[in-house]
Amino acid sequence: MFQSLFSGLKDGLIWRLLRENFRQQAFNYIVAIVAMFMIAGTTALTAWIMKDIIDSLDANGNRTRVMTVAATVALIFSLKGIASYTQVVFLARAGNSIVAQQQRRIYEKLLRHGVAYFKGQASSELLMRVTYSAQSARTVIETMATGLVRDTLTLVGLIGVMIYQQPTLFFLSLVFGPIAILGVRLILKRVRHVMSLELSSLTEIINVVQETSVGIRVIKAFALEDRMADRMNHAVAQVEKRANSLSRLEAATLPLVETLSGFAIAAVIALSTFSFFGMASSGPGHVMSFVTALLMAYDPARRVAQMRVSIETSMLGVGMLFSMLDEPLTLIEAPDAYPLPDGPGEVRFQDVSFGYQPDHPVLSDISLTFAAGQTTALVGPSGGGKSTLINLIMRLYDPTAGVVLIDGAPVTEVTFASLRTKISFVGQDTFLFSGTVLHNIGLGRAAASEAQIIAAARAANAHDFIEKMPQGYHTLIGENGGNLSGGQRQRLAIARAILRDSPILLLDEATSALDSESEALVQQALERLSQGRTTIVIAHRLSTVMNADQIVVIQGGRVAQHAPPAQLLRQDGTFRRLHDLQFGGRAAGTED
Repeated sequence: MFQSLFSGLKDGLIWRLLRENFRQQAFNYIVAIVAMFMIAGTTALTAWIMKDIIDSLDANGNRTRVMTVAATVALIFSLKGIASYTQVVFLARAGNSIVAQQQRRIYEKLLRHGVAYFKGQASSELLMRVTYSAQSARTVIETMATGLVRDTLTLVGLIGVMIYQQPTLFFLSLVFGPIAILGVRLILKRVRHVMSLELSSLTEIINVVQETSVGIRVIKAFALEDRMADRMNHAVAQVEKRANSLSRLEAATLPLVETLSGFAIAAVIALSTFSFFGMASSGPGHVMSFVTALLMAYDPARRVAQMRVSIETSMLGVGMLFSMLDEPLTLIEAPDAYPLPDGPGEVRFQDVSFGYQPDHPVLSDISLTFAAGQTTALVGPSGGGKSTLINLIMRLYDPTAGVVLIDGAPVTEVTFASLRTKISFVGQDTFLFSGTVLHNIGLGRAAASEAQIIAAARAANAHDFIEKMPQGYHTLIGENGGNLSGGQRQRLAIARAILRDSPILLLDEATSALDSESEALVQQALERLSQGRTTIVIAHRLSTVMNADQIVVIQGGRVAQHAPPAQLLRQDGTFRRLHDLQFGGRAAGTED
């Protein structure tokens, strides 16, 4: 048993877990361990005192001795109760702190990853790792603390009592130990496999629930309820099946230890009637103390037997924890990064190439300058690389070749904070946080006053509909603005960008979800906002960008055309064809 346990302790994951967590929770664990020593000692004393209890019953009316024994028994159990309470409280404090600390560490690591990391990870798997792995760390440490300290010391104390009272009977009872060790080792092999399958099924359950929450409109529209229910039923059935298997494996140690303990106790009782090796010279108090110690040893022996199984079920989660913490960052800040210098906001691409996958380039040798203080529109067929250009400006990804510069400084050499502070962004996939309208707009600038937030909402044509909401700016909007229409969500996102008041403004189909009237009002606000700022606009509706200073046509990952709108209309190229398709050969802004 102990050989198997200590071979596991040599595992680097367990040592690392203890090294990183035990020191920070040293006070709580030391108090808990002291309490465990008291529990072990009082448990051994409970068996020891049985000799005096039996002997005092034959004390022929010696009331003083009887009262002394009674008071000692009361004291022993009182100390054990206090120690048990102390152990539970301080272990819980340490465990809760470990869970919180590990969850913070994992989330902070996730925030430091680039966007590419999240593209390759299912959100359900990330959620499982954050919750399950942190709890696993706590379980392993608590199991080891209670098993190696409390239960092991209790066993040592009880064994000491048994050896002192009846050494011959004790050594005869050891015959059954190797059988228990072999049984537990066989159980461990099966536990590892079942636990891995169990986590996969749990991840699938989370995945189904998330997809149902996000895609409920599609599920209803295409009558997919039965199909989603089948997926959930299958995942739940798999979890149930494997949980039952795991329970059977964990429980298998109970009858194993219990049966062997029963045989050991029966053998001891039978052998105590024989007179050999001096056993007959012992009084009934010695035999009763030995039997009591043997009976009391059952529970700690059972827990020690189960300890390795319990640790094994949690080690997969610990492995997940450290795999996330050790995973290399997909996007890192330069060690000597410096703040982005003040400047007018010129953005320049210099021989930039990029691909989300190595063998599939999206941009090829882009050399392009977005003049400071001017509005540049990116147009062209879908999939040409327009949104990728914006992603590279915000440094959500790094180019595979070339460099992106802002006011002459490569974005890969400046701090993330200074880069993002200089940029305001509104995307076509609007995202809002759970909270109030005021909170969501206020995220644009931390120190903004309520008056400034309202002013930004007015500029984005959002104030009127906000005022009509039940609590106005203090109305809760639900998860990702679930209580709002698409156009309302987009106007809040635009207000957030207006409030940020950055020198560079990036708009990726920012007015795509607005009706014609709202689009016109917001477009006016954006035009006022863009004055004196470097504004880069992605648009498929050319009517929204005909007043831009420059238009860049991106096609096949390359710059196909680059000129003011009027000049492009005079050229026979991609822009002219797109214009004619949308306006039927008419000039933009004319009517039939």
